[in-house]
Amino acid sequence: MTRVFDGMAGVLNSVFGAPVMYLPQVGLPRAIQSVFREAPITVSGPDGGDVLIVAPTWQVPRNLLNDVKRNDQIEVSGGRLFRVLNQIGTGSPAGDAFIVYELEALP
Repeated sequence: MTRVFDGMAGVLNSVFGAPVMYLPQVGLPRAIQSVFREAPITVSGPDGGDVLIVAPTWQVPRNLLNDVKRNDQIEVSGGRLFRVLNQIGTGSPAGDAFIVYELEALP
């Protein structure tokens, strides 16, 4: 069943994504093609139920980056910085499924 979903996050990321600079606490910064949003979103949680996220979010395909830690930072267009607060699983079985990170704006 997972094969039905394989590749979908990559397609969506190519269409809706943009380079976001990932600034880990340990390691080198790197640009990641991903989706940043400030508007509230709804995702399917691990149990299949809807989860409303009202904080800014960063969506990254699992196969591109899977080692993001709490308090790592990202820099989006315009030089604005955000700190990673939480990782929210989407419940998708696909190998390239989006991982959603809840963010906090930094001054």
